Amino acid sequence: MAIAFELVINYGSNHNAAAAARHAALNHPPLTAGPHQVGLHKPLLGTVRGYDGKQYLEMAVLPVGVGWKVGLDRHAPHLGLTADELSELGKELYQLLTRFTGYRAAQVGWDPEGRVDPAELQQEWAEELAAGELPGLVLAEDLHQQLRGQGFVPFAPGFVWIPYEGEHPSSLTIDGDNA
Repeated sequence: MAIAFELVINYGSNHNAAAAARHAALNHPPLTAGPHQVGLHKPLLGTVRGYDGKQYLEMAVLPVGVGWKVGLDRHAPHLGLTADELSELGKELYQLLTRFTGYRAAQVGWDPEGRVDPAELQQEWAEELAAGELPGLVLAEDLHQQLRGQGFVPFAPGFVWIPYEGEHPSSLTIDGDNA
């Protein structure tokens, strides 16, 4: 099973904003993670079906060589990162996100797809959302008004977030317990 560290963005039905973001990510220079320069794969953009059965545009931006068993990395060496290096990479992905507009929800992390689907947030993540326990979750201001939730502060014009807390040592980092 693949485990991807990625920036995942829900664009609703906003094709123009998704295309502009994809173009910006395609032309973005490598990101920094400690001493490493980490390139980005060509962003994945497609239509997905949400928890409630409604379709939306989703874009995923994956750093090269960072995930585990990610098909896009088949010709790239695995880049083992510490939790601090992974956190730095996450912060750089959020910096990239500040350049994008027109999206509904976004998050950086290990397989965050379910946390950018408003219906799934409402159904499966309601307690965490209400308590402000989804660090790194970015919502369009109007979506935040619908979903509500504690701990949100301004992220970029038109968006709020629960500030990203970074990554912790785990079996997915080279400084983790099972590394």
